[in-house]
Amino acid sequence: MQPKVFIILLNWNNWPDTLDCLRQLKNNDYPNYKVVIVDNDSAEKSEIQNPDVKIIYNNKNLGFTGGNNVGVKYALKHGADYVLLLNSDVYLDSVFLTKLIEVGQSNKKIGFLGPKIYFADNRKKLWCAGGRVNWLFNKGTMRGCGEIDKGQYDNPAVQKTEYVTGCCLLAKREVLEKIGLMREDYFLYYEDTDWSLRASQAGYICAFVPSAKIWHIGSKTTGLESPPYIYYMVRNGLILSHYFAPWYIKPFVFGDVLWRIKKQNIKFIFMPKKRKWVKYILLGIKDYYLKKWGKNENWY
Repeated sequence: MQPKVFIILLNWNNWPDTLDCLRQLKNNDYPNYKVVIVDNDSAEKSEIQNPDVKIIYNNKNLGFTGGNNVGVKYALKHGADYVLLLNSDVYLDSVFLTKLIEVGQSNKKIGFLGPKIYFADNRKKLWCAGGRVNWLFNKGTMRGCGEIDKGQYDNPAVQKTEYVTGCCLLAKREVLEKIGLMREDYFLYYEDTDWSLRASQAGYICAFVPSAKIWHIGSKTTGLESPPYIYYMVRNGLILSHYFAPWYIKPFVFGDVLWRIKKQNIKFIFMPKKRKWVKYILLGIKDYYLKKWGKNENWY
């Protein structure tokens, strides 16, 4: 019998994309799956009459980490062999899940799997072909982002990657039972990198599967260059380095923080148009050192 997959769709004030993703999943050729929609206290609710879809309504916005953790706990409780975190703002190849499951079943050491992801507005432009971690600048980067796909990341058919993006992350049950849920220190951004690194520390492989393909529309919840995006990216990059950066890198991380503070103060004085960025970069740094982790209540 094929493994049972629970697909977690996290919704926050974006039912149109969530319902469209649900319709697309009907064309997915992998048969043994159920969908769990976790709603993070959206302004509106949606009623779906489908026995294969479970909707869980949170009474507050728990972020990407907390919201997905609710779905993961439900999936494990109800017999999931695999759990798939899937952004709803995507277009799906009909065989993407089958390809991921085939690779997962082929090797017991593979714990997390991710597909090749393209930009939705340019179907040959890569958004992510695996993830890398740059400890010197305490951040994760998506391999190939912005490149036109010419098959440069297609071989071998299964590739080890440092992390799998939470946009589409397939996890085996045994891994989740061993390493636990996502850390809610992050709220959103870098939680997938943290989770992947914990899986690797537990002895599992994070795999990039280029034959599995989806297309990503882009963030509609925070938005690039928005205050939450700037703040969480800065603060959470430092949280990631706190947990995982090699000891010999941490002095350089601290030096980079000092340099960033100096640079942002210069920008504040001489570049008025950059002051919004300056404010939230400095706030992210400050809250990291004050241990104000998790959800920042100023935006939600």
